[in-house]
Amino acid sequence: MNNVAYNDLAYNEPYEIINGKIYMMSSPKANHVRVNGNLHSIFDRYLDDKRCTPFIQFNVFFDEEQQYIPDEIIVCDPDIVEEDGIHGVPDLVVEILSKSTAIKDRMDKFYTYEKYGVKEYWIINPNEKSVEVYLLKEGKLKLDNVYQYYTAEEYEELTTLQKEDVKSEIKISLYDDFIVQIKDIFKRVK
Repeated sequence: MNNVAYNDLAYNEPYEIINGKIYMMSSPKANHVRVNGNLHSIFDRYLDDKRCTPFIQFNVFFDEEQQYIPDEIIVCDPDIVEEDGIHGVPDLVVEILSKSTAIKDRMDKFYTYEKYGVKEYWIINPNEKSVEVYLLKEGKLKLDNVYQYYTAEEYEELTTLQKEDVKSEIKISLYDDFIVQIKDIFKRVK
């Protein structure tokens, strides 16, 4: 492993292993935390009495060279959940972008999620208040849609044609009635 030996890492310092290289994780910014908390509340409420379980910033072990801590995951197979993390493939993964992680989230992690068969992958940009949703189709993660949050004032400034393209909710592929309102994801985000 590059730079840092596993034994040198403090127990409480979060890190990811991407392509065999260790990356220490920094503390997220306020909007990142707000989006993550909002999303976890939404997922937790909906999944309360269902087989699938949401996890916030929990280890996911794909193999020795790919061990991530996504911002949010949903796992429908309880057999892959262990005390130290998920040992297998989550059904849905969410990464919330920051300047330091955007390239890894869009490239390295994207290809790992695709390779291992994550069914749904979200990339959330808290600054732009947007959500990219990718669905696994024929072994490839394909962009299903990009969702954008607009305040009431911003929405009024759109043309009629632009307003027709605005989608205010995301239908999650895991359940037929699992729908998330875009405004709820970005509640209190500045």
